[in-house]
Amino acid sequence: MLQAPNVTRPQWLGTNPTLKVSAVKRVAASFAWPFRGAWGLRFAIGTLAVLFLPITFIPLLGYAVAATRRAQDDPTQPPPPWRLSASLISDGFWTAVVLLLLSAPFVVALNPLANTIQLSETYAHIVAASLLALPWGFVLLLLMPHGTSRFAARRRPGDLFDFSTTLREVKRDFPTWNLVAAAIVTAWIIAVACVGLLCVGLFPGIFYAILVSAYASATLHPAGASGTNPSTG
Repeated sequence: MLQAPNVTRPQWLGTNPTLKVSAVKRVAASFAWPFRGAWGLRFAIGTLAVLFLPITFIPLLGYAVAATRRAQDDPTQPPPPWRLSASLISDGFWTAVVLLLLSAPFVVALNPLANTIQLSETYAHIVAASLLALPWGFVLLLLMPHGTSRFAARRRPGDLFDFSTTLREVKRDFPTWNLVAAAIVTAWIIAVACVGLLCVGLFPGIFYAILVSAYASATLHPAGASGTNPSTG
């Protein structure tokens, strides 16, 4: 009598409705998280940080990593208060490096692509930037949430640059990554929509999107998660 081979089904292929519902609830909670606690002062400082970009680029990114770490440690707590520290600057620096690395190919491709478009120089660059924005955004969505979440949990800069591990994690739990990506995209759409408020709402809108992205990314590697992402101090 023939018997089917005893093949162990990978854990990520399992169908645990409780886990799926929990992931959906946590990602959905990211939209309200920025307003927990004393949010007024937090938004005031965050809005100023966005307003003075690129001078505040590194501290703002460092705060985003700190917010991700806070959401991992205890998602019921509000975002962290603003505290300028060596850790915040270090986290922001490494995050800036990986963002520049991922963005560099698209920046390099901008002028050659614009030169192929039969329009005036200004409009050709606008069209070229629009064409490159979609693949650039997809690359960031694919590689940054997992990498940032691992970095926040383990405090190892190398996790930001471990793209092969990130791709394996996306493949292993694609539905959760898809939820996180949808939340991040929605938050940034809200930020852009704030331009309608006479441009006054754009800067707090961007800060809001950063906090939503941080909380959503934290769901990928919550504190105490087993497997390849142990939290270390």
